[in-house]
Amino acid sequence: MTNRLFAPRIGQVTLVVHDLDQVSGFYQRILGLSLLSAGGGEAILGAGATPFLTLRQDKAARRSARREAGLFHTAFLLPERADLGRWLRHMAGTGQRIAGASDHAVSEAIYLSDPEGNGIEVYADRPEAEWRWQDGQVTMGTEPLDLQALIALGDGPAWTTAPEGTRIGHVHLQVGDIPAAEAFYAGSLGFGITARYQGGSFFGADGYHHQLAANVWNSAGAGRRDMPCTGLAEVELIGLPEARHEDPWGTTITTTES
Repeated sequence: MTNRLFAPRIGQVTLVVHDLDQVSGFYQRILGLSLLSAGGGEAILGAGATPFLTLRQDKAARRSARREAGLFHTAFLLPERADLGRWLRHMAGTGQRIAGASDHAVSEAIYLSDPEGNGIEVYADRPEAEWRWQDGQVTMGTEPLDLQALIALGDGPAWTTAPEGTRIGHVHLQVGDIPAAEAFYAGSLGFGITARYQGGSFFGADGYHHQLAANVWNSAGAGRRDMPCTGLAEVELIGLPEARHEDPWGTTITTTES
């Protein structure tokens, strides 16, 4: 299936990094993102002509700690399941270590980290007809992923660049407190709470399983971040009235109508 665009949807995600060349090169080499512009200490990457990842260099920024609030992972959504298979074949040839792989019922996902520890998910959605909803909640799980089936499905043209239509499907955050995250992302921004699990909540709109998520699995009790620091700086949400917000842990949320 080809993924439609959901509204609201993730626009650009901005990460602060120490080594711009190394991190930018990683996203180009491992994920196949295209370098769309560079200069002034920034690199903007995307797929085709669509930008969605900004890397901002700040060599003086404090390095984020694993247990503080910030980014859990940026999730890159591929248009087709076969694309995920092709990318997995590509990964096998790079020698890059993966951190995990899961079948989430609504999607199939591979996990890894960039050179500065920013979490990454690369995933493909299952057909919407297979998603199971009850009372506004979607059924998601964490089951073993059939990697061999995916690799077999990816027996096509070699992966060179991320295909047109690749985008950021969701952003998963580390927060200090789930009720505060729900108050901000559901209460202030207006997302629905599409799923709750122990220590985590998922936020979606327009029938999507989630555009945002928050957990305390590593970061329970974390306070506001001491800025500037490496890691997640800003998330753009497209399809909401134009505004600039800040969540309780210091991440800037920019909303734009288009």
